[in-house]
Amino acid sequence: MSASLPVAGILAGAAAAGVAAAGLCTYAALSAGSQLFGRTLIANRNPKEIALTFDDGPNDPYTFQLLDILAEHQVRATFFMIGRFVRERPDIVRAVQVAGHLIGNHTMTHPWLVLEPPAKVRQELADCSAALEDVLGERVSYFRPPHGSRRPDVLRTARELGLTPVMWNVIGHDWEPGIRAEDVLARVERGISRNRRTGWGSNIVLHDGGLAAIGQNRSATVGAVVDFIPRRISEGFNFVTVEKNS
Repeated sequence: MSASLPVAGILAGAAAAGVAAAGLCTYAALSAGSQLFGRTLIANRNPKEIALTFDDGPNDPYTFQLLDILAEHQVRATFFMIGRFVRERPDIVRAVQVAGHLIGNHTMTHPWLVLEPPAKVRQELADCSAALEDVLGERVSYFRPPHGSRRPDVLRTARELGLTPVMWNVIGHDWEPGIRAEDVLARVERGISRNRRTGWGSNIVLHDGGLAAIGQNRSATVGAVVDFIPRRISEGFNFVTVEKNS
């Protein structure tokens, strides 16, 4: 019969287990690919398929510039919009709708939902859907949590409100200060190559706006998209909106 573990060893083991559990929870709450807290849409098993998505709009003039590029190449995209900006610029929201793109909920004020109480989470999602539906005259069915931040109850609340949670598997980091179009494009291309090696399509996050206010500079995003779309079309890629990943 072995002797009992020393108290110090027991405490060290407990501490290590606590650190591991905390790390797992952080991964589940913030990793775009995690499904530990509940299923989210990401991409399907078609490596030649791309869902191009834009967060944090509507934002003048960059949302309009992106609409022009998308129209030129007959590409549909998905725009996840912040409710308070929807209230400020319903004209941009309607332009996105008329152009035939999918519009989703990105909360009312773009908080870290994992840090908010359940009542606040519900209010953020419900108020954004209400703002969008007032403008669009139709139901909103998709939701992307800001920063990818979620808990089990965040995903449950979304579904209770009729919203399907959507994450991503490619991100361009186009919000970073001083980033250039070629930097955004390089990040996106690396992500697509990684997904192709593992047999997945790509769900790409770019930004037509920014959480601070309308007027955020997204010229690098526009520049990247100008080069990216025609190149991938010429290579036989198919652009879809996120409901294709359902």
